Amino acid sequence: MSTSFPLPDAETVVKTAKTYARDLAERTLATAVVAAGGVAIAAGPADMFHASFWETMAAAGIAAGGTLLKGMVARAFGSKNSASLSKGV
Repeated sequence: MSTSFPLPDAETVVKTAKTYARDLAERTLATAVVAAGGVAIAAGPADMFHASFWETMAAAGIAAGGTLLKGMVARAFGSKNSASLSKGV
């Protein structure tokens, strides 16, 4: 007995990979920017290269909060089914 497994066409696979890559690039860049801001806020711009453990943890929390807010803003202004601001993601 043969069962057929429906495969997506090549165009769908390429579009999905392109969408994923754009979404991933945006999220990565946004997290890097927010993390740098988090370190600057938590440790202070002058001491950001000598941050303590707790300042580093605070920076991580600020980065996570910033990324969460960015995702919420993206849902409000972008696609309702994506946390990306990029069109078509």
